[in-house]
Amino acid sequence: MTSPEQHMADLLAIFGSPAACTAELLCDRHPADAVAFTLVEPDLTARHLTFGELTESSGRMASALADLGVGPGDRVATLMGKSAELVIALLAIWRLGAVHVPLFTAFAPPAIGVRITGNGTKVVFVDADQRAKLDPSPAFPADAGRRIITTGPADDGTPAFADLIAAHPPLERAVVAGGDAPVIELFTSGTTGSPKGVPVPLRAVAAFAMYQEYGLDHRPSDVFWNAADPGWAYGLYFSLVAPLALGRTAVLVHSGFSPALTWSVLSRFAVTNFAAGPTVYRALRHADAPVPENLRLRHCSSAGEPLTQDVIPWAERTLGVPVLDHYGQTELGMAVANAWHPDLRGEVRPGSMGRALPGWTVEILRPDGDIPAGTGVTGRVSVDCAHSPLMWFTGYQDAEDRTAERFSPDRRWYYTGDVATKDEDGYLFFAARDDDVILMGGYRIGPFDVESVLAAHEAVVEAAVVGVPDELRGEVLVAFVVLRPTARPGDELVAELQQAVKTGFAAHAYPRAIHFVPELPKTPSGKTQRFLLRQRLQAGSARPTTH
Repeated sequence: MTSPEQHMADLLAIFGSPAACTAELLCDRHPADAVAFTLVEPDLTARHLTFGELTESSGRMASALADLGVGPGDRVATLMGKSAELVIALLAIWRLGAVHVPLFTAFAPPAIGVRITGNGTKVVFVDADQRAKLDPSPAFPADAGRRIITTGPADDGTPAFADLIAAHPPLERAVVAGGDAPVIELFTSGTTGSPKGVPVPLRAVAAFAMYQEYGLDHRPSDVFWNAADPGWAYGLYFSLVAPLALGRTAVLVHSGFSPALTWSVLSRFAVTNFAAGPTVYRALRHADAPVPENLRLRHCSSAGEPLTQDVIPWAERTLGVPVLDHYGQTELGMAVANAWHPDLRGEVRPGSMGRALPGWTVEILRPDGDIPAGTGVTGRVSVDCAHSPLMWFTGYQDAEDRTAERFSPDRRWYYTGDVATKDEDGYLFFAARDDDVILMGGYRIGPFDVESVLAAHEAVVEAAVVGVPDELRGEVLVAFVVLRPTARPGDELVAELQQAVKTGFAAHAYPRAIHFVPELPKTPSGKTQRFLLRQRLQAGSARPTTH
């Protein structure tokens, strides 16, 4: 039997080769009649999508994109839900050697604009119900060179997805871009500045496939469902890319989350291997929807934010299996896990996110230097790049300053921005973020994104946003706002500011509470000290204007 180390070496050779072709490796090499995805509609009707269908349809769409001027290295975005059209669009993009830019469907137009106006995005695929977000506006200027393709009929002459497929022959030959060529540009938010693009090269798929096989133990016999949204890393990497790379079937549910629908899909389709964020498990636990009696689950996995320990005994009672916590980042994929594969399975230690997976060396460094902190000592979670063959991230797109913050001067260490401890057996225990990024429902929210919207309001001088614990979502946002002397604080203004964030950034990221304060705590150099604001909330000395 092949060892994990040998299998990793084989994957790196395949996906890192200069002769690697994305469309070939993720689609064309698999049997044409093999099922790539089981597509489930909200009414629980379903159909299979085979690799042969994907080869044909994506080849036709690639020809359509080529006619629109798309070529190697060009950016093409998707503002789409989980659907056959999304998968076809991705493979069409990759057939041309172009780069996929994922857009979360909860984003408002300004957040979309930030991600596609600065990188030369040539085409945007958009679902019909999202089309209006791409209309020109002050926050989202028109671009005469950018084209739009919609999945539904459009009265304004926008090309329709199905019509383009019907009108074009398949592309004759997919581009061979090689393992170092970017295939995805996924934006991640930090504490300052605009979101930064993470270029994901084809060779990173080796790391994704390793996690799919060893962390999730996704076997050919599984009915596998990763419920995470493909607009974010965990959903994109491990509900779409890794299953395609391995040629293994995955379930795609063409709907947003609801506890009742989730229970129905788990039951009706006899799901055996399920992955989701902790928010999903907490929502299932607290929902009124009845739990089916015929569940067939053998594995349940969680990622995106720390898994609270109350979920595990509930899962064992209700789902028949524990939920195992896994850890990763947009810049890594998954590097640490309570792995399910028999070769890696260990005991589940309360509060631990597991041990480093094969191909990764993860250390806890002291706060004051790049020296291991020692057993049981809290320190910075860091990846040893010199001893992590699967490490693929080298820096943010056009952001050298941000890149420099994440690596040691000698480039040996990548700093994740998280704080944890490690026990004598290598199990890691998450403690906190060492920056101010907020983890809500598995999504990373940079305070700068929300603060920028609040500060643009005519009543606001400045604002600071922090995350506070929430039983369901993990964390929610709370804002501290300094008003202009002429502004009147109150419920009406709070509602106005919350709505501004929903329409100016994202519907899910509005502050649940707003505190109007005379000033924000700052360092002598003028940097907002958000940790002091969190301390005020923990001490109960801050009173929200409203929730």
